[in-house]
Amino acid sequence: MLKCKDVSIKYENFCAVHDISFEVRDCECLYIVGENGSGKTSLLKAILGLIHVSEGEIVFDKKTDIGYLSQNGGVKNDFPASAFEVVLSGQVKKTKFFYSKEQKNKALQKMREMGVFEARNKCFRELSGGQRQRVLLARALSATDSLLILDEPLTGLDFAAAEELYKTLAQLKDMTIIIVSHDINGALKYADKMLYLGMGDSFFGTPDEFIKSGKLSSFGGGAK
Repeated sequence: MLKCKDVSIKYENFCAVHDISFEVRDCECLYIVGENGSGKTSLLKAILGLIHVSEGEIVFDKKTDIGYLSQNGGVKNDFPASAFEVVLSGQVKKTKFFYSKEQKNKALQKMREMGVFEARNKCFRELSGGQRQRVLLARALSATDSLLILDEPLTGLDFAAAEELYKTLAQLKDMTIIIVSHDINGALKYADKMLYLGMGDSFFGTPDEFIKSGKLSSFGGGAK
């Protein structure tokens, strides 16, 4: 699906990402974890094509549409639109003014899959935090059939809502998923592969390999 080879990202005299290599296969779930300021956001922007790498390359094995959920969701909590309209906005209009019937059906199907179909006519600002996140996830899924990228998807969620979101993501067996997260426990439980970025240090491998690497000490003593 995706391969990063010897990637470095520099801003003037500052190197945000240094010599990172990893690959993500079809239907794998990759968690990107690490310290604040270690380059996770810069790497994510490079994968999304929002910035260029300074060295190395990021290669997709085929043309891929990406569904992206940013840290703030990209939609304000008081946005005056229905949940369905928010989900539909994840797609590009077929004409200048209108979405196609196929696009509308896809949006409704993603809402069913995310468990928010019954809330489709409710105003987005009236939804709970967990419902909003599932609506935004349905929006991201409306844009892709293959690759989903999530930046800190648990932000603002309580424990119960976070657990529900994890269960929902675990059901997406036919999707390749890349998640940037500070939740090391979730990464160890749900990831197929983990990419750790530290200050001048990195790791790529399975959760078991990550534990054996000793990198857990970077998270205040390890997982619970």
